[in-house]
Amino acid sequence: MKLALTFNIKKDSATNLSASLAADESEGSLSSGRNFKKYLSQNLIENYPERIDDTFAEWDSEETIEAVKSALEAGGHEVDLIECDRDAYEKLKIHNPEFVFNVAEGLSGPSRESQIPSMLEMLNIPFTGSDSVTIGICHDKSRCKEILSYYKIPNSKFFITDAIHKTEKNISFPKFVKPLHEGSSKGIYNSSVVNNSSELRNEILRIKECYDQPSIVEDFLEGKEFTVAMLGNGEDVKVLPIVEINLDTVPEGFNKIYSYEVKWFFDTRESKLDIFRCPADIDPVLYGQIEDVCKAAYLALRIRDWARIDVRLDKNNIPNIVEINPLPGILPDPADNSCYPKAAREYGLDYNAMINAVLNCAFNRTVIKK
Repeated sequence: MKLALTFNIKKDSATNLSASLAADESEGSLSSGRNFKKYLSQNLIENYPERIDDTFAEWDSEETIEAVKSALEAGGHEVDLIECDRDAYEKLKIHNPEFVFNVAEGLSGPSRESQIPSMLEMLNIPFTGSDSVTIGICHDKSRCKEILSYYKIPNSKFFITDAIHKTEKNISFPKFVKPLHEGSSKGIYNSSVVNNSSELRNEILRIKECYDQPSIVEDFLEGKEFTVAMLGNGEDVKVLPIVEINLDTVPEGFNKIYSYEVKWFFDTRESKLDIFRCPADIDPVLYGQIEDVCKAAYLALRIRDWARIDVRLDKNNIPNIVEINPLPGILPDPADNSCYPKAAREYGLDYNAMINAVLNCAFNRTVIKK
């Protein structure tokens, strides 16, 4: 089959970024006014200066793009690479692939992950993953939570604000504060867990200054955390082996959350934390409850083909949906601790088989639809 792989590539590894992206004014707007150093410890600044600005944290490395391309070629397909930049629509029209494997996170704006799916829908080209509406909803944390709440799927109570004087009255603490429209742990630092109004104010100001967007302020869930890889469609969706995030390995002095600092500064290829257990070593009843809540969320949001869903237990050990990632991270090197490939390996799928399983789910879905 003639495929296209649509993607965005990390700035620090992109030796061949297209001229259009390099000159794109929107790239400047993504980073303008961001003073990340102001909010990080000197130790992190000195040891990982290349990771301080998280503008491109959601984008894939050249290594990942090559691994996905190789996997698809190993499946017997011809693969064209199409970067998600300002010329993407024209390139898709010219190449006119039979099918697209999409991992593009987009350039800017809260609907950026919907950009390539929208183009493909306009061109009537089938593609892997959720449609533009579902991906856009999942990227807006509040809209996602509103749908979950409507279907009575557990998730923490929340409100949205971009200024301390717009917060709810009589706030109880602790609260968890994060940007409304980000992924890959962007904007989630140790300081995201707040215990009083002063700390809450600082986080709201930080997110407004660094990301120019509102904060979503949630009740902090105190229990264990898990991440769940999903594969398939409708009632036949498979829950791959659940990954438990062992927050006891988080360095002393840091809150027990999987923050940007933990994900990108401490749990590195060079110095891995023993932070993941797959499959999760938990009671079978709880394991089943996590599977059930993830399936319910998957169906309620009309997710297609694959996703990774983050879950955390509340004080009553009830699994709550924390995040839904319809474009899950898929780093190919096991040393990188990427959770979707980790769960797939435990299920019996190596990297090539995992990528082609996603493609096959998408292809079978489109055939059934017709």
